[in-house]
Amino acid sequence: SYTSNRVHIVFSTKDRREQITSDSKLREYIEDIANNLHVPLFEVGGTGNHVHILMEVPAFMTLAKVVQTIKANTSRFLKESVPDFAWQEGYGAFSVSASGIESVREYIKSQPEHHTKHTFEDEFRSLLVRHGIHFDEKYVFG
Repeated sequence: SYTSNRVHIVFSTKDRREQITSDSKLREYIEDIANNLHVPLFEVGGTGNHVHILMEVPAFMTLAKVVQTIKANTSRFLKESVPDFAWQEGYGAFSVSASGIESVREYIKSQPEHHTKHTFEDEFRSLLVRHGIHFDEKYVFG
């Protein structure tokens, strides 16, 4: 099988609480999980209340399984330093063309600067609209 399934994943902490204190340690942990799953990563980043992951979903695994595994393992990892840590339910997943990889990588790298002007909620709504995903506001952020 030959596939090209590049996806930009976004999910936040429960209630968008500022609970991620070390982006670099979380990034390393996500990289380790992806390596164990044989999931190629292009970029990982975010801020104190959410994560962006740009990855290639392999043909032998579903997107839902990859995200579930990353969220479950990082939740356990983060609870070591933040006992009441939890991720939001669900996630956003947006397909990325081969020609769009570098622009999404740069976007993820610039998250701290980006969020000096935009909230996570505004960013997530914008991603949904840009990708043509219809949504009901009352269900997006729980």
